[in-house]
Amino acid sequence: MLMGFLTLFSLALAQSGPQLYQQNCAFCHGENGQGRVGAFPPLAAHTTELIKTPEGRAHLINTLLFGMQGPVRVKGNTYNGVMPAFGQLTDEQIANLLNHILNAWGNDKLLPRDHRPITPAEVANARSVSSRPTPQQVGSNRTRINVP
Repeated sequence: MLMGFLTLFSLALAQSGPQLYQQNCAFCHGENGQGRVGAFPPLAAHTTELIKTPEGRAHLINTLLFGMQGPVRVKGNTYNGVMPAFGQLTDEQIANLLNHILNAWGNDKLLPRDHRPITPAEVANARSVSSRPTPQQVGSNRTRINVP
């Protein structure tokens, strides 16, 4: 009986990517990942550009874990909203959320052929760094990633 309860409890905690997106991201980044002009960049047809580089892959994870602040250019447009950290989410939830974003709104068709899903272990590794980046540092690091 206790094992059944624990199984149900753990399933409740393991929210799906779409649920997590609606609860945590849709208000700023839009229902369809289109972003908000001048404030929050689009996730549709953009995160797939970031995931193509090791730096971009790490950036996506760090942005969710530690937040991001500072201007960012995406496809010729500047966005300057502040993204809060979502470090309260579990490693599995962050991986689920990022994998949803990378596969939603047609992004799945834009992923590189050798794409591998983001894993909870990758998130745990990023979370465990002794010198956690500030939101400003995450934003500054983003400016060095050369994507459209």
